[in-house]
Amino acid sequence: MSVIEQAPPPAESDHRSWRGKSNDAEADRTTAEAGDEQSIKDLRGRSRNLLAALLRPYKKKIYWIIALLLVMNAANLAGPWLVQLGIDEGIGPITEGGDYSVIIAVGIAFAAVTLIEYGATRGDIALTGQVSQAMLFDLRQRVFAHFNRLSVSFHERFTSGRVVARMTSDMDAIRELSDNGVHDLVLSGLSVVSIAGIMLWMDVELALVALLSFPVMAILGNWFRKYSSVVYRRTRETIALVIVYFVESMSGVRAVQTYRREPRNQAIFDALNTDNQTTNVAGHRAAALFAASTKGIGNATIALVLLYGGYLVMNDETQLGVLAAFLLYLRRFFEPLQELTMFYNTLQSATAALEKLAGVLDEEPEVAEPAKPTPLPNANGELVFDEVTFSYRDDKIVLPRLDLRIPAGQTVAIVGATGAGKTTIAKLVSRFYDPVNGAVRLDGVDLRDLSETDLRRAVTMVTQENYMFDGTIGENIAFGKPTATQEEIEEAAKAIGAHTFISALPDGYDTDVRKRGGRLSAGQRQLVAFARAFLADPRVLILDEATSSLDIPSERLVQRALRTILADRTAIIIAHRLSTVEIADRVLVLDGGTVAEDGPPEVLVSGSGQYARLHEQWADSLV
Repeated sequence: MSVIEQAPPPAESDHRSWRGKSNDAEADRTTAEAGDEQSIKDLRGRSRNLLAALLRPYKKKIYWIIALLLVMNAANLAGPWLVQLGIDEGIGPITEGGDYSVIIAVGIAFAAVTLIEYGATRGDIALTGQVSQAMLFDLRQRVFAHFNRLSVSFHERFTSGRVVARMTSDMDAIRELSDNGVHDLVLSGLSVVSIAGIMLWMDVELALVALLSFPVMAILGNWFRKYSSVVYRRTRETIALVIVYFVESMSGVRAVQTYRREPRNQAIFDALNTDNQTTNVAGHRAAALFAASTKGIGNATIALVLLYGGYLVMNDETQLGVLAAFLLYLRRFFEPLQELTMFYNTLQSATAALEKLAGVLDEEPEVAEPAKPTPLPNANGELVFDEVTFSYRDDKIVLPRLDLRIPAGQTVAIVGATGAGKTTIAKLVSRFYDPVNGAVRLDGVDLRDLSETDLRRAVTMVTQENYMFDGTIGENIAFGKPTATQEEIEEAAKAIGAHTFISALPDGYDTDVRKRGGRLSAGQRQLVAFARAFLADPRVLILDEATSSLDIPSERLVQRALRTILADRTAIIIAHRLSTVEIADRVLVLDGGTVAEDGPPEVLVSGSGQYARLHEQWADSLV
């Protein structure tokens, strides 16, 4: 049996370690979640500001919703008062030989109130649904757009699973509250306040007896508010971790199955899922205690009021109708309090979700758009690194001080050992990062002064990933130029040498590439990526290990395409395979972030420096 087969059972430390690494790496793990009271206040303030901004465009509809809620509340509370009127002013006189006019009037009034409540309820729910869906639409749009604006550095530390959590479970929590919770929450609150006032107006003594339960209810409610606030913030965190680990495990399912990692991954997932279950159960237990206690206190209060009210009626100190209406109001007083329990759970969950989203929306792009960009509509492609210093972390400098000029139209290959700074140069030219010191200039303009539109029009990067999006081959080629015609797409494919294999596919350019281009070989995906870049027509093209994952036949096919795509434009080629480097006008050998050698490939290969040794090692590897 292999070592892999004999792997020990999953340990609790794996779960703790993974959680710690995940938490440390995520951008929304704010100090508020660590218990900093000021940070919690700030975060709640930002979430309230976000909610206010989302609701601001719908002020008029919200006013209508409030008006309808007031009508609903009034219609709902009219019932017990009509009961009192019917008993004291109708049934009483009838027993004394009176008429039925009051009873008939009360019946008609009940019918009218019912119709009013029906119309107000229908209009309120419909209008609330419109506002809710419009607000969620705006929020999704805002979050998606903001994720796209954030710098690459943010996405490198903010996992895709957590992005999914923000757009799914957090949005669902807010939707649950906005669709029904707010409506019921406000209506229940109105009922409690209105009924308290009515009871005081009807009979002060009975109201004071009923209000004896208030101090107990206040203490119980304050406990539940504080406890549930912590619990439901924790539920958002635990469900996010579940989603994050699920997405990461499914994204790397090949590696999981190759190394027979399924049992250990399952154990880690089980532990995370158990955390989520335990937290939710704790919340439900608190809700159950609060609901049961509220119901018990309510029933005890009703019994006490019935006992005391019966005494008052028998001693002619109050009317029977008043007692009947009072008891009806009292039950309606405690029922909303019980309902508020469940609404408060939803409110806490949605509040925690809104705080998460507010935290994301408060993230500022590290690579920001300039306030007053310098226009560069038609770049030539000259690149200059002017005393550029760069580090991903404060403790490790990748580029100590780089001075480099690449003339427009020149093809430069950058080689060197892993970690020498090759890809860093590509990321700086693409402005995925900004230098710590110095400047990267395009045609004399600091990249930090260029608009995003001008920069992306001028600079394009092709990597070894060759990401293919769901859709057709034609759509993937036109990704960088959505307005491209079918003729332009085909011309780009022909220029690169991809037209032949595309035409041989079942639906040609309309062939679905399937998930991440799974229908195409690595070489075919590379050609599609080159056709995409060719159609975008940038003045500066960066190839970052663009042929490293290809076999020899595919590489030769791509090499022919390279000569076409590199013509008449500035190009930076980063490659370990020196066959790709041979087509360059100039080679830079990086060593520790500095240029160790610089010259034409044929000159450097004939010398005795690092490039000559790299070329010799590469040639030996082909034998």
